[in-house]
Amino acid sequence: MKNVVIALILISAIILQSCNQPISETSNLDSKKVQTRIGELKFTQAFEHGYPTDETVEKLYDEMDFQRACQAYLWGLPFVSMAKWENDYKEISGAEDLDFVLYTTYKDKLGILTANVTTPYLFAFANLEKTGPIVLKLEAGINASGIANFWQFNFQDVGVFGKDQSKGGKYLIVPPGTDMPDIEGYFMVRSTSMNVAIGFRPLHPDLKDGIAWLKTLQLYKYADRENPPASKFINAGSKEWSQVQPRGMAYWKYLSDIINREVVYEKDRMMMAMLKPLGIEKGKPFNPNENQIKILTEAALVGEAMAKANSFEKRLEDAYYRKETHWKYVVLWHPTHETEFYHQLDELAAYTYEAVATNVAMASKIVGAGQAYVGAYKDSEGNWLDGSNNYKLHIPPNPPAKQFWSVTLYDVDTRCIINNEQQIADRSSKMDLLTNEDGSVDLYFGSAAPEGKEKNWIPTIPNQGFFAYLRFYAPLEPYYDRTWALPDIEKIK
Repeated sequence: MKNVVIALILISAIILQSCNQPISETSNLDSKKVQTRIGELKFTQAFEHGYPTDETVEKLYDEMDFQRACQAYLWGLPFVSMAKWENDYKEISGAEDLDFVLYTTYKDKLGILTANVTTPYLFAFANLEKTGPIVLKLEAGINASGIANFWQFNFQDVGVFGKDQSKGGKYLIVPPGTDMPDIEGYFMVRSTSMNVAIGFRPLHPDLKDGIAWLKTLQLYKYADRENPPASKFINAGSKEWSQVQPRGMAYWKYLSDIINREVVYEKDRMMMAMLKPLGIEKGKPFNPNENQIKILTEAALVGEAMAKANSFEKRLEDAYYRKETHWKYVVLWHPTHETEFYHQLDELAAYTYEAVATNVAMASKIVGAGQAYVGAYKDSEGNWLDGSNNYKLHIPPNPPAKQFWSVTLYDVDTRCIINNEQQIADRSSKMDLLTNEDGSVDLYFGSAAPEGKEKNWIPTIPNQGFFAYLRFYAPLEPYYDRTWALPDIEKIK
């Protein structure tokens, strides 16, 4: 017993001593003024004994709000991206819930984050709070499609990785919290959100066949199942539109609006607490005061700068395809966006700043199925890709793609396909490319085509940064085990 008492006395002495230690050995805490990375902080007495002055209290609260807003910007990227698409789907295309909008031309796709140029897109949106349960009916046809919430989580894949396995069928999508039993004849889908996005990409070898299949789709209210109305298909019509997250205060307006129209997940309650002092609160209109506007405007700028670093110079684990080059994996998230201990905030922010939509097919490790993507933002010398320069990309023989491969260039500003005069943003193995004797292919990027290499050239725009995606459709084993060596993009004269 005596030993126990002595031990407790010693532990108490250690705790008291640690409490008397300064917070930082390098901080001058015996002063009323403390220098920090956010500037000078002033106190009524020495730091340990004093209160922050009114001036310092104001500075600290502004800094708290600014830091929170920057992190909220990254957190909100997938949410705002889909909300912006839904807005332009209705305001620009003139669509309503359950209508289909078709994006087939070069100009149609200029508004989509890192769209591919080889396949058409079809999108529909629905607010299940207004429509109630809805039915998606599709005929047999090879496709990579899905039903997603506005966090870009594909809670139901459709097509190759879906319950229908590209054989067709009917999906019954019910709102969250709906107590509806499974109904025979339907693939039951319980939505994780009130607002859903339904996207399609046909993988038919012939473009016309793919578009024809898209136009067999039906989407209608379950209440109309006995006599469903004909589906409405709207061509995007080459109108100027964009699902890219807007800059400045518009970003926060979209975020506030979609928060008010959505359920709040348990995992997001902490972020909702951080947004509250910024004037963004569930169930309340967004009316920021002058100081909040100032903080949010700057946070949108710094937040996007952080997003650029997070996307284009990824520090995520195992980001490089092969360590001797600058090619990075585009998809570094799990299809659920969750790990054992954390939500994939940085992984999802990195992807949704430069791309849109996630599904099992993109993250699949099944050889000969799905899709795979690697991105290049720097050349062989480690310099950012610049449209003022000329470059060459050597595609070695036997690219690991069962179906086909493609290379597409994107603008850094919009993260959409390059808006050049020629309307050429990609080259793929489906095209009539110039091929070397060993089966390899050399592609060229620059403001002018090398003489005789026009078939293998993608035009760039001077003084504009760009980046490249190499896609493998139905990737093969040499991609997964990284034995297929892909060289860097090389700057040439």
